[in-house]
Amino acid sequence: MSHGHAQDDTIQCQCKVSNSIKNNYLWQDNHIIMRKEIRFVSAEEAVKVVKSGDHIHFSSVASAPRQLIDALCARGERGELQDVRIHHLHTEGPAPYSEPRFDGVFFHQAFFVGGNVRKGVQAGYADYIPVFLSETQKLYRCGALRCDVAMIQVCPPDKHGFVSLGTSVDATLAAIECAKTVIAVVNPNVPRAWGDAMIPMDMIDIFVEGNEPLEPAHFSEPNEVETAIGKHCAALIDDGACLQMGIGAIPNAVLAQLGNHKNLGVHTEMFADGVLDLVDRGIINGSNKAIDKGKLVSTFLMGSKKVYDFIDDNPMVAMMDVGYTNDPYVIARNPKMTAINSAVQIDLTGQVCADSIGTKFYSGVGGQVDFIYGASLSQGGKAIIAMPSCTNKGGSKIAPVIIEGGGVVTTRPHVHYVVTEFGAVDLYGKSLQERAKLLISIAHPDHQESLDRAAFERFGPHYHGVKI
Repeated sequence: MSHGHAQDDTIQCQCKVSNSIKNNYLWQDNHIIMRKEIRFVSAEEAVKVVKSGDHIHFSSVASAPRQLIDALCARGERGELQDVRIHHLHTEGPAPYSEPRFDGVFFHQAFFVGGNVRKGVQAGYADYIPVFLSETQKLYRCGALRCDVAMIQVCPPDKHGFVSLGTSVDATLAAIECAKTVIAVVNPNVPRAWGDAMIPMDMIDIFVEGNEPLEPAHFSEPNEVETAIGKHCAALIDDGACLQMGIGAIPNAVLAQLGNHKNLGVHTEMFADGVLDLVDRGIINGSNKAIDKGKLVSTFLMGSKKVYDFIDDNPMVAMMDVGYTNDPYVIARNPKMTAINSAVQIDLTGQVCADSIGTKFYSGVGGQVDFIYGASLSQGGKAIIAMPSCTNKGGSKIAPVIIEGGGVVTTRPHVHYVVTEFGAVDLYGKSLQERAKLLISIAHPDHQESLDRAAFERFGPHYHGVKI
């Protein structure tokens, strides 16, 4: 593949990588020392290739290229840039480019609304592109979204001239393929992950040396409600199942209940610390998978340093393009695929709102639909929506209707199992009135009477005679 020429000819001459890159580096004190024809430049020099109107992609989650972001924002503060579009999945750490002070300089248009950009999105200084996670890579590859500069982090090169994208393959690989210029921070803290994460150095145009630790994720211990949800979900998981779940208290609570299971696999968009103990104990071994047998397949990661160390040079882990991990038809090839996702709200017919509360966006579509559909197509598969019965303020998350302005991420026919701390119900093949009765049965007891009244008002007198 070829890239366009960088704007600064001096940088381009110093940094353009030839196919013989594997012969052009040495090691000293854990730093890469390039021969004179190929050398590192500072982050400040590297971001000079960005010009007004460009579209920029950042590598995601734990691997956001902090040095390049800071240098880019410094250019913005000096008034050197206008109307630069920023794209990425969720990133950890500060996201100054989404702040009001950069209005007219940077415009954040990411594929997911993380906590670090939420205020900006809700205030209109930043924005969100609704897209299935599986198709984030397609936005670049089909040309729907331009990528002028991709800013990434990679591990130091191996003896064959390959580097690894580490914890962030997702849509980043597609951005690299399509970008006019690729800037990479070469960071020894980036794990040398296998799979699609491995790329040749000649895909990179400009190199910056870095040594910052990857952003860790911190999780609290599951509380009583989350533990109960974990137990109900675990009861639905069969031996030999292949798992998808995100990160956070509920996934950790589910994983904590799987100590007596056997021969589990992982095909997911992300995983965190909760899988490590199950791998160590041989409970997760991938032996029942039909594809990628014996491997944990993921597209990005967020966890503690233990997770990053675990995937380093580990052939058991395959970090793959999001177009592969989240393709429903790939997902469906593994038997007993079990997908566990969450919700902001579910109405009495089974519609799932997962990205917003009313008109306020809190997250994104993500991979929920990809995996709900993929698991439902799998032989013996199960698609599960798991959530507490109430919000932090005590309101029922099972509601007569979605709050006005809220978006439906997962449709009624997609939804199968729904789990709260009060139990699990299966909506597949159930009528609207049957669904309402089942969902009310796992709502918080304090809200069941009002929900039952709302269902009666909606469906009429026959509702009370429906059997489940």
